[in-house]
Amino acid sequence: MKVVALGAHPDDIEIYMYGLLSNFASKKNQITVAIATDGAKGMVKKSHNLASIRKTESINGLSKFGLPTFLDLPDGELSFSSKNFKIIKTFFDNLDVDLVITHSPEDYHPDHRALSNYVVESVGFRAPILFSDTLMGVNFQPEIYTDITEHFEEKKRAIMCHESQNPKKFREAITLLNRFRSAQCNAPEKTYAECYRSFSRFPYPDISSLIPNKIKIKPYYKNYKSSLL
Repeated sequence: MKVVALGAHPDDIEIYMYGLLSNFASKKNQITVAIATDGAKGMVKKSHNLASIRKTESINGLSKFGLPTFLDLPDGELSFSSKNFKIIKTFFDNLDVDLVITHSPEDYHPDHRALSNYVVESVGFRAPILFSDTLMGVNFQPEIYTDITEHFEEKKRAIMCHESQNPKKFREAITLLNRFRSAQCNAPEKTYAECYRSFSRFPYPDISSLIPNKIKIKPYYKNYKSSLL
C-alpha cells in the first residue's frame, strides 16, 4: 500500500504521525512524507536561515521514510492564498496513493486547519484520508487507536532532531498524550498509542481494516458480569 503523510510544518509528522507511519513501514508499505510550509516562522531560536535549518532537521527526523518532499509554502500563510491550494493539489495529482494522513480540521493551528481542508479537496475520491490527533487531544474525537510502543523511543528521537524548536517540550507533551491514548484502552503501563479519525465519505465509510497494529482492548474486569443481567 502507498501511504502519503503531509504535515504543515517541519516536525509535525514526527509529533503527530510518526508511530503510525512506522507501523506501516514495518509491514513493508511504501511511505511518502511531505511538508507543506518552510517553517520560517518557527522562531524559537532566531536565525536568518531558519527555513534551511528546519529542512535539515526534517531530513534527519524522517530519515527512515526516505527524503521528504518540501513544498516550501510560506509558514503561517496557508489559508491566505489560492495558489497554496493549487500547489498542494498538483502534489497529489502527481502521486499514486492508497491512503493519505494529515492534520485534523479542528486543530489549534490555522496552518493545520487550512492544510486539512486543502487535502480533502485535493484528494477527492481517489484515496481515503486519516486525520491525526491534535496537540494534547483538544477537540479531537478518536476513532482508531494504533499501538506505537515498539517505535516510541525512535519517535522521541525523531522529535529531538528539531533542535531549533526547543523540542523537549514537544517530546514531553507527546509522551503524555500517547500514554493517555493507550490508557484510554486500559492498556498496560509503558505502552503508547496514536489516535486518528477517518474522513468518512463515499466510497470509504470504514477504513479501519487498513490500519496496522490496532491497539488491543483489555476489559476492565476480566470476568465481569453485569448485575443487571
